[in-house]
Amino acid sequence: MKITFLGAAQNVTGSKHLIQTPNYNLLLDCGFYQGKRKESNQQNIQLPFEAGAINAVVLSHAHLDHSGSLPTLVKSGYKGKIYCTKATAEISKFILLDSANIQVSDAEYLNKHKKEGQELVTPIYNEDDVKKTLEHFEIVEYHSWIKLNDEISFKLCEAGHILGSATVLIKITESDEQKTLLFTGDLGRETAPILKSPELISENVDYLVSECTYGNRLHKPIQEAQEDLIKIISQIGSTGGKIIIPAFSLGRTQEIIYILHKLFNEKKIPAIPVYIDSPLTINITDIFKESTDRFDDDFYKDFGKNGQSPFEADNIFYTRTTDESKSLNERSGPFIIISASGMAEGGRVLHHLKNNIGDKNNIILIVGYQAENTLGRKIRDGITPVKIYGEFYDIKAQVITMNEFSAHADQKELLNYIKSLKGLKRIFLVHTEIEQAQPFEKILKNEIPDAQISIPHFNQLEIL
Repeated sequence: MKITFLGAAQNVTGSKHLIQTPNYNLLLDCGFYQGKRKESNQQNIQLPFEAGAINAVVLSHAHLDHSGSLPTLVKSGYKGKIYCTKATAEISKFILLDSANIQVSDAEYLNKHKKEGQELVTPIYNEDDVKKTLEHFEIVEYHSWIKLNDEISFKLCEAGHILGSATVLIKITESDEQKTLLFTGDLGRETAPILKSPELISENVDYLVSECTYGNRLHKPIQEAQEDLIKIISQIGSTGGKIIIPAFSLGRTQEIIYILHKLFNEKKIPAIPVYIDSPLTINITDIFKESTDRFDDDFYKDFGKNGQSPFEADNIFYTRTTDESKSLNERSGPFIIISASGMAEGGRVLHHLKNNIGDKNNIILIVGYQAENTLGRKIRDGITPVKIYGEFYDIKAQVITMNEFSAHADQKELLNYIKSLKGLKRIFLVHTEIEQAQPFEKILKNEIPDAQISIPHFNQLEIL
């Protein structure tokens, strides 16, 4: 058995890991790179393997950095199935269609405003490519073993990261020897609202490919994050400004709506308007409304026992049309705008940032991981001016970062999960930057001395 790390290797985007036996090529995730536009486009246009040689894909969850290159895979000649949970399949439809539409609209905008000598921008894929990709999806129930061939089978378990997310446990038999490999995808937090905690694995695991996004960080408790949020909203209520929250349409936005609604109910914050400005987010939130069987016990305590939806309130508004979105930039605060994308790399949030980042009365609230070279990372790090749609804007708004809302396990939660696994021989830390991975690598070497720990680089091949 061989594994090649073809994405999310010493970075947190473009997740792709290729498992190979003499008779089969299995791809774990096929994600989009996000970062510098020119470099990311080149990586997203050209897959690092022959698409037609892949026999099957297992998709851990629907986030774009794990699913976004699936249309490119199919467009490049892939003929097999894409295995995932029901919620991941439903959400991926909207994620990928939105990605295609953003590529098309951004290309039109940039080409319309291009300067002399600049090349025309071409979308990597379009809506038709996405529709062809959706035909390859095969829904898998949690805990059901799926046999791919005589050598390889897998099952999905709850990852607790976003709705539909899964860890992937793979059994491979070679020369009458069975080996097990666990791919975490992205692991959720133990105490995050809405979703169940990551499910522990009872089987022995020889090889672990684990995310390590926050391997060098401890998140503050969610309760403390709520207290900080109360202060921020009270501040904006007194200044009459706006809070702009770039948030992932899947997971982060629903969590923030949930917490805001809970605080409204508890009379801890004023019921200022909250605008969810993303058609993609609205479609995904509709799936959440129908998936309460995947929610944790806190949901029943906070909302379910009263028959209330966390995602509906008199002061929560969903804006679908472009005109509704534009009108928000003409209104006076105080109010909150939650808009995609989470790393401010595309979508309507760019227009809200462009129109509001120069006002000292406003707040830009960063609530999720910001990959290197993304606009969100530059805003978070205080780099000013920043370029938005080809123009530079000085940051005068207050920028506040709250990592507590992350859907990724922190150092302690990652360690607890990994220590619960039995039989580990090798651990590969992926979906991480080197400054996060190296301290965690040292911790693992002390806590699990019998296992070999690696931080693979792009295109690294390992024979297991």
